[in-house]
Amino acid sequence: MRIELVDPDTADPKLLDEIGVQTATVYLAGDFIAPADGYVERLRDATRRAREAELWIALGDNGVLLGSVTFCPTGSSYVEIAEPGEGEFRMLAVSPLARRLGIGSNLVDKCIERSRELGHTGVRLSTMSTMTAAHKIYQRLGFVRDEAHDWSPVPGVLLWAFYLALAGPVDSADVAGR
Repeated sequence: MRIELVDPDTADPKLLDEIGVQTATVYLAGDFIAPADGYVERLRDATRRAREAELWIALGDNGVLLGSVTFCPTGSSYVEIAEPGEGEFRMLAVSPLARRLGIGSNLVDKCIERSRELGHTGVRLSTMSTMTAAHKIYQRLGFVRDEAHDWSPVPGVLLWAFYLALAGPVDSADVAGR
Protein backbone atom coordinates (compact mmCIF):
# COMPACT_ATOMS: atom_id res chain seq x y z
CA MET A 1 0.00 0.00 0.00
CA ARG A 2 1.15 3.52 -0.71
CA ILE A 3 -0.24 6.92 0.26
CA GLU A 4 -0.13 9.72 -2.31
CA LEU A 5 -1.18 13.34 -2.56
CA VAL A 6 -3.62 13.94 -5.41
CA ASP A 7 -2.33 16.75 -7.61
CA PRO A 8 -5.44 18.61 -8.81
CA ASP A 9 -3.64 19.84 -11.92
CA THR A 10 -2.55 16.42 -13.18
CA ALA A 11 -5.00 13.97 -11.60
CA ASP A 12 -7.00 11.73 -13.87
CA PRO A 13 -10.63 12.93 -13.73
CA LYS A 14 -11.70 9.27 -13.50
CA LEU A 15 -9.62 8.87 -10.32
CA LEU A 16 -11.16 12.01 -8.82
CA ASP A 17 -14.62 10.68 -9.65
CA GLU A 18 -13.75 7.30 -8.10
CA ILE A 19 -12.55 9.01 -4.90
CA GLY A 20 -15.75 11.03 -4.67
CA VAL A 21 -17.99 8.04 -5.32
CA GLN A 22 -16.11 5.91 -2.79
CA THR A 23 -16.31 8.60 -0.09
CA ALA A 24 -20.03 9.17 -0.58
CA THR A 25 -20.71 5.43 -0.76
CA VAL A 26 -18.89 4.79 2.53
CA TYR A 27 -20.90 7.50 4.30
CA LEU A 28 -24.19 6.31 2.80
CA ALA A 29 -23.54 2.60 3.49
CA GLY A 30 -22.67 3.40 7.09
CA ASP A 31 -25.98 5.28 7.48
CA PHE A 32 -24.02 8.38 8.47
CA ILE A 33 -25.99 10.48 5.99
CA ALA A 34 -29.20 10.09 4.01
CA PRO A 35 -29.17 9.89 0.19
CA ALA A 36 -31.07 13.18 -0.04
CA ASP A 37 -28.60 14.99 2.25
CA GLY A 38 -26.85 17.87 0.48
CA TYR A 39 -23.57 16.74 2.04
CA VAL A 40 -23.48 13.83 -0.42
CA GLU A 41 -22.45 16.25 -3.18
CA ARG A 42 -19.65 17.70 -1.02
CA LEU A 43 -18.36 14.18 -0.41
CA ARG A 44 -18.50 13.39 -4.13
CA ASP A 45 -16.64 16.56 -5.15
CA ALA A 46 -13.08 15.25 -4.87
CA THR A 47 -11.92 17.76 -7.50
CA ARG A 48 -12.81 20.67 -5.22
CA ARG A 49 -11.25 18.95 -2.21
CA ALA A 50 -8.01 18.42 -4.12
CA ARG A 51 -7.93 22.10 -5.14
CA GLU A 52 -8.95 23.71 -1.84
CA ALA A 53 -7.27 21.31 0.59
CA GLU A 54 -4.96 18.31 0.32
CA LEU A 55 -6.54 15.08 -0.85
CA TRP A 56 -4.53 12.03 0.21
CA ILE A 57 -5.29 8.56 -1.10
CA ALA A 58 -4.25 5.05 -0.17
CA LEU A 59 -3.62 2.77 -3.13
CA GLY A 60 -3.12 -0.98 -3.14
CA ASP A 61 -0.12 -2.56 -4.83
CA ASN A 62 -2.31 -3.07 -7.90
CA GLY A 63 -3.35 0.62 -7.97
CA VAL A 64 -6.80 -0.03 -6.48
CA LEU A 65 -8.20 2.87 -4.44
CA LEU A 66 -8.38 1.73 -0.81
CA GLY A 67 -9.33 4.99 0.88
CA SER A 68 -8.88 8.73 1.15
CA VAL A 69 -8.81 11.65 3.55
CA THR A 70 -9.00 15.42 3.14
CA PHE A 71 -6.30 17.29 5.07
CA CYS A 72 -7.15 20.94 5.74
CA PRO A 73 -4.12 23.14 6.40
CA THR A 74 -4.51 26.65 7.76
CA GLY A 75 -6.36 28.80 5.23
CA SER A 76 -8.18 25.94 3.51
CA SER A 77 -11.88 26.53 2.84
CA TYR A 78 -12.45 23.08 4.34
CA VAL A 79 -11.28 24.07 7.84
CA GLU A 80 -14.18 23.82 10.29
CA ILE A 81 -12.82 23.73 13.84
CA ALA A 82 -9.03 24.07 13.66
CA GLU A 83 -7.59 27.15 15.28
CA PRO A 84 -4.72 29.10 13.67
CA GLY A 85 -1.60 26.94 13.63
CA GLU A 86 -3.52 23.65 13.77
CA GLY A 87 -4.17 21.04 11.12
CA GLU A 88 -7.54 19.43 10.53
CA PHE A 89 -8.76 16.51 8.50
CA ARG A 90 -12.15 15.43 7.24
CA MET A 91 -13.95 12.93 5.08
CA LEU A 92 -11.90 9.87 6.03
CA ALA A 93 -13.24 6.95 4.00
CA VAL A 94 -11.92 3.41 3.59
CA SER A 95 -13.31 0.88 1.13
CA PRO A 96 -15.34 -1.81 2.91
CA LEU A 97 -13.12 -4.40 1.19
CA ALA A 98 -10.02 -2.84 2.80
CA ARG A 99 -11.24 -2.42 6.36
CA ARG A 100 -9.19 -3.69 9.29
CA LEU A 101 -5.98 -3.50 7.25
CA GLY A 102 -4.70 -0.28 8.83
CA ILE A 103 -5.69 1.95 5.91
CA GLY A 104 -7.59 4.45 8.08
CA SER A 105 -4.75 4.60 10.62
CA ASN A 106 -2.21 5.19 7.85
CA LEU A 107 -4.27 8.02 6.36
CA VAL A 108 -4.67 9.66 9.78
CA ASP A 109 -0.92 9.23 10.37
CA LYS A 110 -0.34 11.12 7.11
CA CYS A 111 -2.47 14.01 8.41
CA ILE A 112 -0.48 14.08 11.65
CA GLU A 113 2.77 14.00 9.66
CA ARG A 114 1.58 16.86 7.41
CA SER A 115 0.61 18.90 10.46
CA ARG A 116 4.10 18.45 11.89
CA GLU A 117 5.71 19.33 8.53
CA LEU A 118 3.70 22.56 8.47
CA GLY A 119 4.69 23.42 12.05
CA HIS A 120 1.20 23.02 13.47
CA THR A 121 0.83 22.64 17.24
CA GLY A 122 -2.10 20.23 17.02
CA VAL A 123 -4.62 18.42 14.85
CA ARG A 124 -8.40 18.60 15.13
CA LEU A 125 -11.25 16.71 13.57
CA SER A 126 -15.02 16.42 13.75
CA THR A 127 -16.88 13.13 13.66
CA MET A 128 -20.36 11.82 14.23
CA SER A 129 -21.05 9.98 17.48
CA THR A 130 -22.03 6.92 15.43
CA MET A 131 -18.63 6.62 13.70
CA THR A 132 -17.31 4.34 16.43
CA ALA A 133 -14.75 2.50 14.29
CA ALA A 134 -13.14 5.84 13.45
CA HIS A 135 -13.19 6.87 17.12
CA LYS A 136 -11.10 3.80 17.94
CA ILE A 137 -8.49 4.83 15.37
CA TYR A 138 -8.33 8.39 16.69
CA GLN A 139 -8.02 7.32 20.32
CA ARG A 140 -5.39 4.69 19.49
CA LEU A 141 -3.33 7.42 17.79
CA GLY A 142 -3.56 9.71 20.83
CA PHE A 143 -6.51 11.95 20.02
CA VAL A 144 -8.75 12.92 22.94
CA ARG A 145 -12.36 14.07 22.93
CA ASP A 146 -12.66 17.83 22.97
CA GLU A 147 -16.26 18.51 23.95
CA ALA A 148 -15.61 22.27 24.03
CA HIS A 149 -15.30 22.13 20.22
CA ASP A 150 -18.35 19.91 19.55
CA TRP A 151 -20.64 21.69 17.12
CA SER A 152 -23.67 21.40 14.89
CA PRO A 153 -23.38 22.14 11.15
CA VAL A 154 -27.15 21.79 10.70
CA PRO A 155 -30.03 21.36 13.13
CA GLY A 156 -30.23 17.81 14.46
CA VAL A 157 -26.58 16.92 13.72
CA LEU A 158 -24.04 17.09 16.53
CA LEU A 159 -20.41 16.54 15.59
CA TRP A 160 -17.92 15.41 18.21
CA ALA A 161 -14.49 17.03 18.22
CA PHE A 162 -11.20 15.25 18.81
CA TYR A 163 -7.80 16.85 19.35
CA LEU A 164 -4.17 15.74 19.24
CA ALA A 165 -1.47 18.03 20.63
CA LEU A 166 1.76 17.91 18.68
CA ALA A 167 3.85 20.03 21.05
CA GLY A 168 4.07 17.96 24.21
CA PRO A 169 1.68 15.75 26.17
CA VAL A 170 -1.99 16.53 26.61
CA ASP A 171 -4.73 14.99 28.69
CA SER A 172 -8.51 15.22 28.54
CA ALA A 173 -8.64 17.79 31.38
CA ASP A 174 -6.32 20.13 29.46
CA VAL A 175 -8.41 19.94 26.30
CA ALA A 176 -11.70 20.44 28.16
CA GLY A 177 -10.31 23.61 29.73
CA ARG A 178 -9.53 25.31 26.41
